[in-house]
Amino acid sequence: MEKKYRPETLCVQEGWSPKKGEPRVLPIYQSTTFKYDNSEQMARLFDLEDSGYFYTRLQNPTNDAVAAKIAALEGGVAGMLTSSGQAANFYAVFNICESGDHFVCSTAIYGGTYNLFSVTMKKLGIEMTFIDQNASEEEIQKAFRPNTKCLFGETISNPGCEVLDIEKFARIAHRNGVPLIVDNTFATPINCRPFEWGADIVTHSTTKYMDGHATAVGGAIVDSGNFDWDAHADKFPGLTTPDDSYHGLTYTKSFGKMAYITKATAQMMRDLGSIQAPMNAFLLNLGLETLHLRVKRHCENAQRIAEWLSQNDKVAWVNYSGLPDNPYHALAQKYLPNGSCGVIAFGLKGSREEAIRFMDNLKLICIVTHVADARSCVLHPASHTHRQLSDEQLREAGVAPDLIRLSVGIENVEDLIADIEQALG
Repeated sequence: MEKKYRPETLCVQEGWSPKKGEPRVLPIYQSTTFKYDNSEQMARLFDLEDSGYFYTRLQNPTNDAVAAKIAALEGGVAGMLTSSGQAANFYAVFNICESGDHFVCSTAIYGGTYNLFSVTMKKLGIEMTFIDQNASEEEIQKAFRPNTKCLFGETISNPGCEVLDIEKFARIAHRNGVPLIVDNTFATPINCRPFEWGADIVTHSTTKYMDGHATAVGGAIVDSGNFDWDAHADKFPGLTTPDDSYHGLTYTKSFGKMAYITKATAQMMRDLGSIQAPMNAFLLNLGLETLHLRVKRHCENAQRIAEWLSQNDKVAWVNYSGLPDNPYHALAQKYLPNGSCGVIAFGLKGSREEAIRFMDNLKLICIVTHVADARSCVLHPASHTHRQLSDEQLREAGVAPDLIRLSVGIENVEDLIADIEQALG
């Protein structure tokens, strides 16, 4: 029986297992194509009858090694890398939805995902209903329709820092015969493994904590292998009926628990092509090797700063689930007992201009359109990432108009507090 390693070991060792004389470090397979000895070998690959590599748009050995590491960290059966977190969320839903379908989504999600689901996917004929993730199961149930294909939420919302009740969402999804898809970007599998609480598919913007050094944009999808597609075959014909583009192959019959990721790779990636570059996958792997060390430091620093902010008379409110009086503290203790993440949402007393002045006064902490890497950074979503939304839409998305998103890095926490203090004036 294969030994199951703990997350810290998986971060360092999983994915690439060199044989005698092979490189100790994961190589970069910087090649678009791969050679075969005869036409029949290549034909079998194109018919999905053999596994192997023939074109990097579909699969690449570097990418597959990193995807395998992320899948192991999440406890899933298979994973796939994408060019960005946006691509990961799009593929995760589009892999089981088509024109005329519907899905349900929490309002407490990243602004880019909000637009992807509410604007772009609507143009593809896929409708979506937003719900308040804190509502009762009975209230959320009202959003479901006969053509609903999945339920979507974020473990910790970006930028509002709301904590998802994963078990509640899983019950609702499974009661309706659909999978629960959870974006686990902020928590990472170091602090939360959604599959253990009933989620079926997990996505990541690997650009954030997984990469850690802010050098490579990327995304990932991991399948738990737990959702029984055949038990709801009428809802998911793309997985349970023959695919004409592969000579009538049926994914669930041919690939079993690997059906969902195989279809995402062989069909979605084949046709849409949002592959992660092998060089970016290599850089991502370097970040993953220290993920378990960095996440702990992010959380320690953020906890200290959240406590400091909550005591400052110039701060109107602080949302960080590590604070005992936070409305999400109980959920965080359940799902995130080792810490949530390094992102804090807070607001200052006064006008929107006060928030802008505060950010402009920071010296060590930078204003950047990023979050969750080693360096501390800050953003005012209403003025930047979410500026296309009205104040009403902001509140619906769990983003207060005065919200400041502070991503706490792994620097010395006293230096960070000093910078915040001088910026507050």
